[in-house]
Amino acid sequence: MTDPHFSPEKHGAHAPLYFEDMAIGRRFEIPSRTMTEGLFAAFQAASGDNHPSHYDIEYCRRHGHPNLLAHGYQIAIQAAPGAGDFPFIVGEAMMGFLEQSSRFLKPVFAGDTLYPTLIVSALTAQNTTGVVTMAVTIHNQNGVLVMDGSQNFLLRKRAPD
Repeated sequence: MTDPHFSPEKHGAHAPLYFEDMAIGRRFEIPSRTMTEGLFAAFQAASGDNHPSHYDIEYCRRHGHPNLLAHGYQIAIQAAPGAGDFPFIVGEAMMGFLEQSSRFLKPVFAGDTLYPTLIVSALTAQNTTGVVTMAVTIHNQNGVLVMDGSQNFLLRKRAPD
């Protein structure tokens, strides 16, 4: 039976938030994830990065690491906005993911749990759009900052200048 009130265009959690709705300091926390050996193997296969520090525990131990060492990009992708609610909150106002930067501050090993957060740190208005800059932090289970960086997103304005 067809529902005459259903429309794919109206199917969503809520109305999107636009550039004007963003505020410095607004936080978007991404669910935590424990770095498992399975994730290491999947990332190694997907990236083609075959350095032994990512798959050979004895190599790691010989070089002073207690466990397998995570790939840098494997850490960076934990802050993928789609892993949290940001892209769903902005919805159709999102025009694009413009750029990102990352600094890897401490090692991450198999068994560590990571806690990524995006925080609005700058808002740059343009005519019909605006750039939302997010500071990125990723802490481990001990509260140690293991990565920081930034991400820029292009969002539509509700009411162009």
